[in-house]
Amino acid sequence: MARGRRGWGGGEPRGQAGPLGALTLAALAEGIQISRGATGPSQGQPPQEPKEPENPTEAVTTPRTEGLEPDPATGDLKNEPCSSKASSSESEPQPWEPEQHPQCLLAPGSLADFALQTVVCLEDAGISGTHALAFSLSSALEAQGGQLPEKVREVVQGLHGQMAQLVEGRARRVALRALCSLAAEHTQEVVQTLLPHSLPCDRAAAELWRGLSRNQRVNGLVLVHLLQEVKGPPQSQGLSPSSSPGPSRQDAKPHTQALAATRALGEMLSVSGCVAATRGFYPQVLIALVTQLHQLAWGVHSPQAQVKVRGPPSNHASCAVEALKALLSGDGGRMVVTCMEQSGGWRRLMGSGTHLEGVLLLASALVAHADHHLRGLFADLLPRLQSPDKAPRLTAMAFFTGLLQSQPTARLLRDEAIVQRLTAWQGDPEPTVRWLGLLGLGHLALNHRKARHVGTLLRALLDALGEADTRLVGAALGALRRLLLRPRARARVSAYCASLGTRLRPLLDHCQDSVRASAIGLLGTLVGRCSLRRARMVRELVLGSLVTLLLRLQDPSLDAAQSAEWTLARCDRFLHWKLLEEISTMAHYDSPEALSRTCGRLVQWYPRRASDFLSQAQGYLRSPEVPIRRVAAMFIGFLIHHMDPDCVNPGLVDSLLHDLGEMQWDAETCIRDVSH
Repeated sequence: MARGRRGWGGGEPRGQAGPLGALTLAALAEGIQISRGATGPSQGQPPQEPKEPENPTEAVTTPRTEGLEPDPATGDLKNEPCSSKASSSESEPQPWEPEQHPQCLLAPGSLADFALQTVVCLEDAGISGTHALAFSLSSALEAQGGQLPEKVREVVQGLHGQMAQLVEGRARRVALRALCSLAAEHTQEVVQTLLPHSLPCDRAAAELWRGLSRNQRVNGLVLVHLLQEVKGPPQSQGLSPSSSPGPSRQDAKPHTQALAATRALGEMLSVSGCVAATRGFYPQVLIALVTQLHQLAWGVHSPQAQVKVRGPPSNHASCAVEALKALLSGDGGRMVVTCMEQSGGWRRLMGSGTHLEGVLLLASALVAHADHHLRGLFADLLPRLQSPDKAPRLTAMAFFTGLLQSQPTARLLRDEAIVQRLTAWQGDPEPTVRWLGLLGLGHLALNHRKARHVGTLLRALLDALGEADTRLVGAALGALRRLLLRPRARARVSAYCASLGTRLRPLLDHCQDSVRASAIGLLGTLVGRCSLRRARMVRELVLGSLVTLLLRLQDPSLDAAQSAEWTLARCDRFLHWKLLEEISTMAHYDSPEALSRTCGRLVQWYPRRASDFLSQAQGYLRSPEVPIRRVAAMFIGFLIHHMDPDCVNPGLVDSLLHDLGEMQWDAETCIRDVSH
C-alpha cells in the first residue's frame, strides 16, 4: 500500500478551502471508515474516536474536510458548513462543464470533481488503487443520505464529460473502473444517467457502455436494466399497425428511452464475450429487439425515428439489427446471420409490410442452425400471444408459427392445444393473424404426430381458399400441399377430394401469378395422391379442368406454365392418355400440330364432352392475356375441325362465330390472324 499511497498523494495541495478532490484517497477512506465506527482498511485496528482538529484552517492532510463532519450520535458523516461561503457552495453545487480539464478547480463539495481528481491521482495506482477508489466513492456517496441518487448521477456525468479529454492510457482505464464500481452498487442511476447521451450515442458514451460490458461483475446488471428500457411502456390496446400514429407527448420520453437503450445494448453486445452475460434472459433480449424493429417499422417511434446519426448505422432500425447480429454471432449463431443475409431477412425485418416475413425467416434460421435456444424462446413467447399490445403480440405469433417447424419444440405443447390455438386464429378479424395461423397449420402438417388432426386441418384450410387476401390463399395452398404429401393423411384427404376440387377450379385462373401456379400444382399433387377408390371422382376433376390446363401451357407466368406442364403429365399417367410427347411439345415449342393431335384424341375419347370443351375455351377468348386468347382460338378451331358437325350445338356455333368475328378487330395482329 505504500507505493499506492505515494501515487494517490501525488499532486499539489489545493489549500484550506480546496474541494474534496484535493484530499489523499487513503486518508479519506480511513477517515470515513473511522467516523462510521468501522475497522481501518489497512491497519485492522479497533474503531477510535475521531479527534477534532485544533486549528480549523490547517492544511488538508487529515481525514477531515470543511464540508463533512461526523455525527456524534450515529458516527456517519454529515454536511456541516464551516462558513457561509462554503455552505452556499455546497447547497447549490455547480453543474459539470464538459469542456473543463480534469485537473481544473470546481466548486467546493462537488463529488464529480472528487471522482475525476481521484482518477487522476490513481493513474499509476493499479488494481489495489481501484479497490480503494470503489470503497471511497461508496463511502462518500452513502454519507450524503437522501441525495445519494443525485450524487451518483453527478459523478457519472462528470466521468462522461471528461472521457473525451482524458488521455489514452491508465487514466482512461481507471475512469472506466470507477464507473464500473458505481454501477455495481447503483446500476439504475448509472444507466439512467448514460442513456440521454446514447441518442445519438456519442463517442464517450459508447466507450463507457463498452467499458461496462467488459466488466463481468456488472455487465449482467446493466443488461437487465437496458432490457427493461428496450421493452418500453406498453402500447395502448387496439392500436393497429395500419393506423398506428406516433407516440403521444406523454409517451415521447419513454419511447426515446427505449431507442437510446437499443443503441446502448448494441454497443454492449458488440464487445466479445458480453453475450455470456445474457444467459438466463437471452430469449427476452432477442424478442425485445425484434419487437422494437416491429414498432420502428410501423412508425410507432416516428418523432425519434427521424433523428440523424453520423456514421453507420444510419438509423434506429439498423442499430437494432446490428445488436441482433452481435447477439447471435456472440452465441455461436453465425450461420443464422449468414442465412438472414442471403435470404434478405434483415431487410425484411426493417420493412413495414415485410417485418413479419423477416420474423418467420429468423425463426426458420434459428430452427435450422441454433436450436439450443428454441425451448427458451418458445416458453417466453407463450404469454406474449395474449398481449394487448399489437406489436408484441404479432411478433410473438410470427415467432410461434416459425418455431412449429421444429418437431421437438412443437412437442412442448399438447397436440390439441396447438391445433386449437391455430384454428382459433382463423376467426380473428385481423387478416394478418389468420395468415399466421394458416402458416402454422402448414408447419403442423409436417409433423408425423399430428396426423390424427388431419380432418380439423383440412376444414380450416379449405375455408381459407375463399379468402380475398392472396396471402391467406397462398398460405392455405402451401399447407394443403404439405398435408397431401403426408403418407398417413392420404386416406383422409381423398375424402375431401370433391370439396377440394370445387375450391381449386376458380383458383386456376387467379389474377395473382403465384396463387395460380400453386393452385395448378396442387391439382397435380391431388391427382397423384388420391386413393384408387376415388379414381372416378379424380377423373371428373381432371376433365373439368383439362381445357384450363392445356391453355395455361402458354401462360405468361413461367411458374404457372411449368406447373401446368407438370400437372398435365400427372393427369396423362393417371388416365393413360399417352400424350406426354404432345404436352411437352406444346409447352416448349407452341406447336399447332401437337395441339391438333391432342384435340383429335380428346374428340375421339370423350365425344360427349366436346361441347363442354368448346364452352370452356370460349370463356378464354376475352382473356386479358394475349397468349391465352390466341391459344384459345386455335384450340376451338382444331376441336371443331375434328368433331362431327352433327354433334355441335347450332346455338354454340353461332356464339363462337360471333366471338371470333369480334377478335378480327383485336389490337394484336396475331389474334386477328388466328381468328380467320
